[in-house]
Amino acid sequence: MQIMEGDVIATIQEFHPYFAHYHTGGVPGRHEIDKTQELYYPAIMEAILETGFKGYVAQEFIPAGPDPLTSLKQGVHICDV
Repeated sequence: MQIMEGDVIATIQEFHPYFAHYHTGGVPGRHEIDKTQELYYPAIMEAILETGFKGYVAQEFIPAGPDPLTSLKQGVHICDV
């Protein structure tokens, strides 16, 4: 959404009835959702929760670090709000 539309949280608030699931991914580069990326996932996850969403959020990124499992665990931790 960020790449195509921008304003991720407003898009979630407006169109959430049409979303069956969400994906994470750093911007730019679709890498880990850490502090090097322009999206702040705790706020995004709060916006998703406020819609009443009960579905899945997929961690979908290309690991830049040496340990993909550690990157996945960090992503899950960031999204656990």
